[in-house]
Amino acid sequence: MRLPKAGTIEIAPSILSADFAKLADELAEIESAGINIVHLDVMDGHFVPNITFGPPVVAKLRKHSKMVFDAHLMIAAPDKYAEPFVEAGVDHITFHIETTAEPEKLIDKLHNLGVTAGICLNPETPVDAIKKIAPLCDMILVMTVHPGFGGQKFISEAAEKIITIRKLVGPNIRIEVDGGIDPQTTPQVVSYGADTLVAGNAIFSKSDRIAAINAIRNACK
Repeated sequence: MRLPKAGTIEIAPSILSADFAKLADELAEIESAGINIVHLDVMDGHFVPNITFGPPVVAKLRKHSKMVFDAHLMIAAPDKYAEPFVEAGVDHITFHIETTAEPEKLIDKLHNLGVTAGICLNPETPVDAIKKIAPLCDMILVMTVHPGFGGQKFISEAAEKIITIRKLVGPNIRIEVDGGIDPQTTPQVVSYGADTLVAGNAIFSKSDRIAAINAIRNACK
C-alpha cells in the first residue's frame, strides 16, 4: 500500500485511542467507513513518557487490514528500529527531527526499504529545523500537542506552522497534523494546508466510530 496522492484530504485514525483488547475489530470498523490510512503511534518510554507497541503487534494487525499503515516512531533510535517495522508491514514511517543527527540518511534508508518517509516536529520545534530535508520527504507531520498521550488540548500556535511548511514543500507532499483534531479544529488546519488528519480520541471515544469519522469529513468542507 502507498500513501494517497497529496492534496486529497485523508483522515488517519490513531489506534492509540482504540480498544487494545479488540484492535482487529477496531481496524475493520474504520476501514468499513472508507478510511485509507491508519496511524500507529509507537512510543518507547524514552523519547516520550509512554510505551505502546512494537513490530510484533504491527505484524499481527497487518493480517487484518489493507489500509496504509502510517507508523509514527516516537522513539529515541528510529534508525535502529526502522527495518523491523518495515518487515512487520508498515507502509510509511515518520520519525522525529529531534531524534537524529543525520535525517537525510534515514530518509534514504526508508526509501531503499521500500516505504515512504516522513519527518515530524514537536510543538516547540521551529520549521527551520526541517527546512533542508522537508523536500526529501513524502509527508511532514506537525504535532499540535506534546507527543506521548492522547486526548490533549490542541495547540493553535503549533498548527500555524502548517502554513509555512506548505509554502516550503508545495502541493505534492502531504502535511499531516496530529493532536486535538476533531470537528472543531479540522477547518483551521485544513485551511492552513494540512491534508492528512490524525484523530484518535475524537473517533475512538465515540460509540459510533463511523459517525465520528463522518463528522470530521463534514468539517473538512
